[in-house]
Amino acid sequence: MDELEDIYNDLIMEHSMNSDNKKKLENSDFQEKGHNPNCGDEITLELKLNGNVIEDMAFSGHGCAISLSSTSIMIDTLKGKTIEEAKEIVGTFIGMIKREITNEEDLRKLEDAIAFKNVSNMPARVKCALLAWHTMEDILSKNEK
Repeated sequence: MDELEDIYNDLIMEHSMNSDNKKKLENSDFQEKGHNPNCGDEITLELKLNGNVIEDMAFSGHGCAISLSSTSIMIDTLKGKTIEEAKEIVGTFIGMIKREITNEEDLRKLEDAIAFKNVSNMPARVKCALLAWHTMEDILSKNEK
C-alpha cells in the first residue's frame, strides 16, 4: 500500500506545481469563485460546455498544494464528461472525503482523484481538497435552471 500512496503523493505534488489546467479560458459559459476562509485558498473555476458535455475547464487563483492539485485533477477527471456524469463524480468525491462512500467500485469512477482518499484522515485538509469540488457543485446546480 505504501508504494501506491507514494504514487498518489507524487501525482498530487506534480499537479500542484505544474498544472496545464491553470489558465484563463476564453469564452467560458460559467465562472464560479471558490474561497476557503480557513486557509485563504481562493480559486475561480471556468467551464465551457458543448451541449451537455464539459468541453473545457480551467482555473486561476492560489492555494495550498492539496487545494491546487485537487482542482487540477478534478478538471482532468471531468473534462469530456456530461453534466450528469460530472454530478455523479463530484458527489462521489465529496462522499469519499466525508467517508460516506467507501466502495472501491464506486470510487473507481474518480480516476486519479482517488489519490485524495487519505485526506479524509486529515481534518485540517478536508476543506482544501473539497474547495474545487464544492465550487463545481455550485456551477452544476446553477446549470439545472
